[in-house]
Amino acid sequence: MDMALLRRLIDGVLATLYTRYGHKELPALCQRLGLPPPDEGSTKHERLVASLNACPDDRLPDVADAVLEQEELGQAEKMAMQDVLWLGRHHVQIPSRTRRELTRDFDLSDHLRYPDRFMELLGRLWHLDNDPMSGWVTSTSSLCHQINRHVVRFPGDWSTEELFEQLGAFEASHPRFGVFLEGLASAAVLPDEQAQRRFVELANRHLQPAGAILSQDGETDGYPHFQLVEHGRGTARRPRNLIFATLGKPDIRFTSALDNDIEVAERDDKMLVYDHPVGKEGLLWRHLLSWWQETRKIPDQEQAARALYNRMKDSLPKGSPGQQNLFWYYHHANWDRLSDVPALLPEIWLHWDPKTLRERGAHAMQNLRMDFLMLLPGNRRVVLEVDGMQHYTRNGGTEPDSAKYAATMAGDRDLKFRGYEVFRFGHDELRDRDRAQPLLANFFATLLDRPTGS
Repeated sequence: MDMALLRRLIDGVLATLYTRYGHKELPALCQRLGLPPPDEGSTKHERLVASLNACPDDRLPDVADAVLEQEELGQAEKMAMQDVLWLGRHHVQIPSRTRRELTRDFDLSDHLRYPDRFMELLGRLWHLDNDPMSGWVTSTSSLCHQINRHVVRFPGDWSTEELFEQLGAFEASHPRFGVFLEGLASAAVLPDEQAQRRFVELANRHLQPAGAILSQDGETDGYPHFQLVEHGRGTARRPRNLIFATLGKPDIRFTSALDNDIEVAERDDKMLVYDHPVGKEGLLWRHLLSWWQETRKIPDQEQAARALYNRMKDSLPKGSPGQQNLFWYYHHANWDRLSDVPALLPEIWLHWDPKTLRERGAHAMQNLRMDFLMLLPGNRRVVLEVDGMQHYTRNGGTEPDSAKYAATMAGDRDLKFRGYEVFRFGHDELRDRDRAQPLLANFFATLLDRPTGS
């Protein structure tokens, strides 16, 4: 993310905000936007600038999100800030040729049955008026007026390609075009499931060759909800219960078998259960920390972060230096930017069976609990395993056990068919911390599409 540009954009907003608030209101404004408290004295503008200068880079995206959500901005100003944020986060790339070919095949008839909803989407994502602060102006020179005339009132005056050209959609950033597609597929714009599915089917014919797809990931108000994801990666489902940092097999019961509602009847000190929704960004450390602070009533963020880290570390097997080194390295390497990296969940339960392997026999589920899980953007579920000798030997490691190894591989195949990505490390690779660090640095840099050491 371009933090220097984001800081300049926020500074530009603050240069106008100070005129709307008095000196006494500035502390509340800064608190609402996530900025450090302003110093006393000086002018209002200088106080806000000093507050922004004291704000570290890793907090700027949260400040920008708060500005976009809470303050009235001009459309050009809003779009510039959105593009910096969106480009710095996970997004799917859609080439200009794919955009044009999709558009040439796109009949707007379904969407124009709901013109107010369609125009609201355009106004939210594109610059339609000459005066960005004037709302829906009536000037015949405004793009808003032109679209109302040539697309809504007289369909066919403009082709869909001409509309997209006027919007600037073909040159727009990848994430903005992706959000536009998701909006066109949404029930908020198209409250007709069959029409939604017609658009998604059309869009996916063009998106799939480019490595993308509009995938249903749930429902909103009874209508399907579609999300743009990389094709062939991840799963269409979002997790509902994350049981991790376990110190034993969880005691699970159904509170409603009809609704598939479960309850973990266990004390908090035995395992952690994350039950908040997991969004498009995946599960980031800041999401996990926010849940921890909420459930444990710890207002101090640094204190909460240390407590959460230690609680998860305590769940790692004492006899597995490899797992401990992997967990230590990930947090040690990312501690200054933890809020923006995916959470690394240790000792995660992927399956659950009330019967033992001996009782279940040949039909037993393999790999009930895995060493680590990461939920990445695009609904990617990544499992990390550190394999000691127990994965392929018996009798305390004295004899090879091909059946045990085969069962592990069968469990991996099942996970991959369910949309998981499984990566296995040999314990000897990670046993020595100094030797493990360069290996893990390269692995996580590749996994997270990040330069090594960044």
